Amino acid sequence: MNLNLRHLLGVALVFGSVLWMPQAAAEPAMDDEAAEAEAESAAALPLDELRTFAEIFTRIKSDYVEEVSDRELLEHAIRGMLSGLDPHSTYLVGDEYQSLREGTSGQFGGLGIEVGMEDGFVKVISPIDDTPAERAGIQAGDLIIRLDDRQVKGMTLGEAVDLMRGEPGAPIQLTVLREGEEKPLKITIERAIIKVKSVRTRDLGQGMGYLRVSHFQSRTGDDVVHAMDALRAEMGGEIKGLVLDLRNNPGGVLGAAVAVSDAFLTEGLVVYTQGRDEASMQEYRAAPDDMLHGAPMVVLVNEGSASASEIVAGALQDQQRALILGVPTFGKGSVQTILPVREKDALKLTTARYYTPSGRSIQAEGIEPDILVEQLKVDRSGLGERKRVKEVDLAGHLEQDEEPGADGAKPEPAAAAADGEEEKPLIETDFQLNEALNILKGLALFQTVGKAPER
Repeated sequence: MNLNLRHLLGVALVFGSVLWMPQAAAEPAMDDEAAEAEAESAAALPLDELRTFAEIFTRIKSDYVEEVSDRELLEHAIRGMLSGLDPHSTYLVGDEYQSLREGTSGQFGGLGIEVGMEDGFVKVISPIDDTPAERAGIQAGDLIIRLDDRQVKGMTLGEAVDLMRGEPGAPIQLTVLREGEEKPLKITIERAIIKVKSVRTRDLGQGMGYLRVSHFQSRTGDDVVHAMDALRAEMGGEIKGLVLDLRNNPGGVLGAAVAVSDAFLTEGLVVYTQGRDEASMQEYRAAPDDMLHGAPMVVLVNEGSASASEIVAGALQDQQRALILGVPTFGKGSVQTILPVREKDALKLTTARYYTPSGRSIQAEGIEPDILVEQLKVDRSGLGERKRVKEVDLAGHLEQDEEPGADGAKPEPAAAAADGEEEKPLIETDFQLNEALNILKGLALFQTVGKAPER
C-alpha cells in the first residue's frame, strides 16, 4: 500500500483524543496496570483501516478537483462516522448547536417542522402547531426532495436544515413527495421566528377537558400543571374526563415527558433507559399526585407522535391509566445525549434505548393504539335526501307540551356562531377527537354507575 507517512502521522495525532493519545516524554512513567491497559487499547485499534483512511485522505488532498482544507475534510469524516450509526446521531457545529438549544427552549427561526433523514431525503416527522409549515399544509410523512432549486439527495440533515432556516419573511419552496399523491407537490413557505407554545387547553363541554401538548420543551412539565389548573377553574372546579392530544408531537426533552406522565400517575415506573455506559441506566418513577384524581383519560396519537410523546403514551398505557386512540406512532425509542466538544460545537450521540414500564422497546415499532381510528373526513352533504320518517312527520301526531324555563319563559334557541354561520360539529372538523370524546364520555359514565344520585 502506497502511504504518505507524514499525512498518516498527522491524521493519527488529530484523532489522538478519540482513538489514542500518545504519551508525552515529560510525563511520569505509568504503573504496570495502566501500561497494560494502554497496550491493550493500542492493540485493539484497526490499523489496516486507519492506513486506508490515511491513504484516502491523502488522495483527496492531492487529486480532488478543488482544494479542500484539512479542517473541512476532518469535519466531513466526523459527520460520516455519525451518520453511519443511526439517523439521530450527528455533529453540531456553531449555528446547528445554537439552533438545538433554541429549539428546546421554545423559540427559534425557520419553518416549524421536525425532520429526520430517510433514503437520502428529508422526512417530515411532524409540523409544529401554529407555524408557517403547518399553515402551508406540510404533513407528517412528507418527503422533501428539493429546497428551492437544490436537490436534497446527497445533503446531510444539518445542511438541509441550514437551507430551511433564514431571515424571517424570506420565502422558500419545498418540493415534497406525499403518499397518495401522483406528482410531487410544490409548497412555498415564508420563514418566521418560531415561538412554540407547547401546551393548550379547551373545554369540550359536559365536564370533558382537552389538553394539547405539541412539543416537549424544558418547561413543558410546569406548563401542563398551570394549564390544568386554569382549565379546572374554567370548568367550574371539576374535570370529569380528559383527552390528551399528542398527535404530531415529535418529542423533545426526556425530563418533560416524565413530568407530564407523572402529572397523571400516582405510583410506579414511568420509563427506564439502558445503554452501554452506567450513566445511561436510569429509572424514572411517578410521585403520588394525579391531577385528575382518577378521572378517565384518552390519549390521541398518530404517525407523527415520536420519542418523548411515545414515552408518555407508553407509560399511561402500561399503567392502565389511559386508553390510547389513533394510529401507530413513529417508533423512535432511543435517547440522544448532547456532549459539548468545543465552546460552540457538540456531539449529539445516541447513548441509550428507552423502555416502557412493562419492558417494551418502541424502537422501530411504535405504540400500538388500544383503539385504532384513522383520521377520516366526514361530509354530511346529501344526508338530507336520506331522511327517515319519524313521529313528527306523521299526520295528526300529538304536539309536544311546551315546558317553560325556570323563570316561566320558553327556552331560547342555541346561539349561532359569532360570524353568523353555523359552527361545524366536531365530527367534521376532527374525527379522531370526536371519537375520543365519545369514548371518554362512556368511561366517565361507567365510573358513575352505582353511585347514589345527588339530592
